[in-house]
Amino acid sequence: MHRLALLFLALALPCAAAATDYSVQPAASTLGFSGTFQGASFNGQFGQWTAAISYDAAKLATSKFDVTVTLASVKTGDKDRDGALPGSDFFNVAKFPQAHFVTTGFHQNGAQVIADGNLTLRGVTKPVSLNVTFKPHGSGATLDVAGTVKRLDFGVGTGDYADTSVIGADVKINGHLQLAPK
Repeated sequence: MHRLALLFLALALPCAAAATDYSVQPAASTLGFSGTFQGASFNGQFGQWTAAISYDAAKLATSKFDVTVTLASVKTGDKDRDGALPGSDFFNVAKFPQAHFVTTGFHQNGAQVIADGNLTLRGVTKPVSLNVTFKPHGSGATLDVAGTVKRLDFGVGTGDYADTSVIGADVKINGHLQLAPK
């Protein structure tokens, strides 16, 4: 009887295997966002961030994303905007230097994989869902994520900047990560 239990355990272990751990190739990866100001679109990127990625489309239950962003590294290509975003009206990096996203699970909506998680920004944690596109190639992969957050849910752009007719309410998040297996 004991041998039978060991046999079942040995057979079950491969099924419980974790997703593949990846390291991000920073030179070929971007983490950014887009928004609107006075009706015109603009894009931004973060120059400093880390991501722990464990993913397998066939093993979503064991997959995980854990991303930490240094908010002071934001660049949009506009000197005034780049100066304002780290300030207390927007990211308030003096008090909240980082944003953090960690998955709570994954699910499928038809063929689309969705990463559900919690985003913490300016001390506020809210659920966020991101569309995931994962393309294996060779021993590595490309991972693209996209989603939308409401900036005011996190207190980004308060006071005079809370007017969504000037600065749009929706901010689109996007990431393009080149991955190599660990």
